[in-house]
Amino acid sequence: MDLRPSRVALVTGGAVGLGRAISMRIAADGVAVAIGYHSHAPDDLVEAITSQGGLAIGVRMDVTDREQVDAAISTAVERFGRLDILVNNAGGLLARVTIDAMTDDHWDRVLELNLTSAFYGTRAAVAHLGPGGRIVNLTSLAAENGGGPGAAAYAAAKAGLIGLTRAAAKELGPRGVTVNAIAPGFIGDTPFHATFSSIDAQRAMVAQAAMGRAGEPTDIAALVSYLASPGAGFLTGVVVDVNGGSYFT
Repeated sequence: MDLRPSRVALVTGGAVGLGRAISMRIAADGVAVAIGYHSHAPDDLVEAITSQGGLAIGVRMDVTDREQVDAAISTAVERFGRLDILVNNAGGLLARVTIDAMTDDHWDRVLELNLTSAFYGTRAAVAHLGPGGRIVNLTSLAAENGGGPGAAAYAAAKAGLIGLTRAAAKELGPRGVTVNAIAPGFIGDTPFHATFSSIDAQRAMVAQAAMGRAGEPTDIAALVSYLASPGAGFLTGVVVDVNGGSYFT
């Protein structure tokens, strides 16, 4: 009997926050998950998935290091025999820095973490993705509205990720591979806003949303589940806003 999984995913930054919710959701869909991580070992997450009959491994990687990204993709393929889904989730603000105070190093590091990393992952995955392959990129509402104070580098990187998404969708469409992006607004219960947004700022973001609440990691995971599914085969080059109505209110 062939026990190899029918679908395999690599989720970068897959051990915490949005990445954790995404890893758990697609594992529940029957996808074998390679959980990419840097400083947060996913041992408990792997155990949680496998205890429910799923397949998961942790793969340590620095997404800003091309060789480590290549190695992580290779590890997933070697362990599970294939790769069908890449979720470029890893990213971050690093710090709030205004343009006049921003160093070249800060600019470079933010772009490497949020944009170059997705390019590295996409390039490494392309050789393994056949018809039905899926790439899902996590961009941000900041890409569309410029973000909050001191987020210029982050907003620029996430806007660049939208451009990369659409370019890759055009290139990979003839191979039967879809490439889409999700632009979350304020998602509570994640390290991002706990670190970089004050309580007052978080309350303001909730008040701005038409739905009157913060998003939850599972809101994003549910959409990743769909975009990564066989049923999403005619949806590509799309940026889906998930912000409870913040963008138009």
